[in-house]
Amino acid sequence: MLIEHRGQRPVVPASAYVAPSAVLCGAVVLGERARVLHGAVVTAEDGEVRTGADVVIMENALVRGRRRHPAIIGDAVLIGPHAHVNGARIEDEVFVATGASAFPGSVVGAGSELRINSVLHANSVLPPGTVVPIGWIAAGAPRAQLFSPDQHDELWEVQRELDFPGTVYGVPRGTSMRDIMARQAEHFGAHHDDRLVEDRPGSDG
Repeated sequence: MLIEHRGQRPVVPASAYVAPSAVLCGAVVLGERARVLHGAVVTAEDGEVRTGADVVIMENALVRGRRRHPAIIGDAVLIGPHAHVNGARIEDEVFVATGASAFPGSVVGAGSELRINSVLHANSVLPPGTVVPIGWIAAGAPRAQLFSPDQHDELWEVQRELDFPGTVYGVPRGTSMRDIMARQAEHFGAHHDDRLVEDRPGSDG
């Protein structure tokens, strides 16, 4: 399904494939031979999503582009099932495994691996060739540190400086969920004006 959002339509080259149950929404540009499989959602909210060539976005993955943090995916990248790439830059030849997440402002260096259920935190930079183990968290810039799930206190020392609420929601830490969600509801209300694009995936429309 191709959807026009905020006046922008997805661009799908003839060499690409988008499954009938996948969704491309807004300013999404797929590279040559890109594959977006069943149930995946690639959505450019108020920013953009761009993929390189030979990218596979697997079943039920989410790729979200944002105004200040577009989702940019390089060549020869796998985005695994149920993965979450939100406002992140993924460089060439990266493996993003099942359930892995990369948050706004983060960068996954070329040739890296985010293994099953791992997390790259907001505004963190993973150097090229880095492997984040299953279930681990990478956080920090200019070079992310790796933390096992039981290192909450050590992680927090790094994580709190990365400004997740400011980056993701545009609010200072400590803002109430009522205020955050009022802003989010208004933001996502822009989808009221979405329009289904009649062009089929595989066209340039």
